[in-house]
Amino acid sequence: MKNFSQRRFHKLHEQILLSRTFSLMLGWCIAVALPFAIHIGFRDINYIDNGQFNALWLSSIAFVLSHTWCNSLTASYPGGRSAFLIAPQIFFVYLCVILGTFLFQINASRLIIITSGLITLVWLYIEYIFTYKYRIPKLAVVVQPNTQELLALNTIDARPLSTPILNEKRYDAIVADFSTITPEWQRFLTQCALQRTPIYNANQIFESITGRVRIRNMSENNIGALLPSVFYERVKICLDWLLVIFTLPITIPVVLLTAILVKLESPGPVFYTQTRIGQGNKPFTIYKIRSMRFDRAAPEKFAGEDDPRITRVGKIIRKLRIDELPQFLNIIKGDMSLIGPRPEQPSFVEEFDKQIPFYSYRHVVKPGITGWAQVRQGYTANCDETKIKIEHDFYYIKNCSISFDFYIILLTIRTMLTGFGAR
Repeated sequence: MKNFSQRRFHKLHEQILLSRTFSLMLGWCIAVALPFAIHIGFRDINYIDNGQFNALWLSSIAFVLSHTWCNSLTASYPGGRSAFLIAPQIFFVYLCVILGTFLFQINASRLIIITSGLITLVWLYIEYIFTYKYRIPKLAVVVQPNTQELLALNTIDARPLSTPILNEKRYDAIVADFSTITPEWQRFLTQCALQRTPIYNANQIFESITGRVRIRNMSENNIGALLPSVFYERVKICLDWLLVIFTLPITIPVVLLTAILVKLESPGPVFYTQTRIGQGNKPFTIYKIRSMRFDRAAPEKFAGEDDPRITRVGKIIRKLRIDELPQFLNIIKGDMSLIGPRPEQPSFVEEFDKQIPFYSYRHVVKPGITGWAQVRQGYTANCDETKIKIEHDFYYIKNCSISFDFYIILLTIRTMLTGFGAR
């Protein structure tokens, strides 16, 4: 998501108070320097041992990484302005630092590092609460047919601009549909750009804010630009394998326990297989833990929110995504990845391909156990919802990266805790 934060705050005191540098320096004093001084008892610097000095440096590094990462995530992806995402990032950074002291046998006071981490968590939440309303983009949106959806979004402060006059109001940017703009508006936008006010295309801002790529016709897009890099795909395969291997001590007992509960509750096989369409439109066999009553003759259809076929155990494992764990085998076989568009059944793919000509383009990447569409929209149950799902899938394909995948993992954890999209 584009960072519009300080464009409208051009006064000196506004720029200082809302600047990342000021926030970083003030946060360091509170979250690093203060706990360090308390632990050493404000003693003379000559009486501080190496362990305390090393803890100061490591706490400083951890704080800077946490602060930078949180702010970078906020500005980079749709939905980044979420309080839920702060704690996991801080926990991950400080955990890596503490594990590093054991791994490399660094003499450092871990109590100082842990205290710094706790204060960092509190400080970044306080900063989030008090600056949230100032970080919401305030955009002047030129009133045009293709900009109406932007005005309806509640994640930005979008103000309609029906005449080429700003009336001395301050905005972070001006948004217009460049394909239908008149010469009068072109001259107005040119003057705004000369006054250092950013000008953006409506389609670009829509993607940045909603996390969806609007594709009404494939000719509107450079198809090659949506292809992920070969280097990224290879790195992703390695990371998928590492994740599967390192989590086996946890996933195997969970799957075995779940299998026993499923077998005790209802008759039928514990695991079931199904044909799905994967990368390159190639069919493959997917593995899942059964969460519904067993009926071999049941027709293929979407699972609703309160589907009567779902068992009591099934409701729990679907909410927590435990029923998807056997798909780690699909990752090892190379059929799937951890992150990617969800694979659909052949009959659904055939039907959607008739209604949505560019539907199969989502198969340019490997399907995933979780994905951008799942954490943003949840599962779909009809053609209209599927069109929106495809827009999310295309956004992922267009912007896929390791950092984006990690962001999706964080949102997946939130989804597991809240049950959003658990169908």
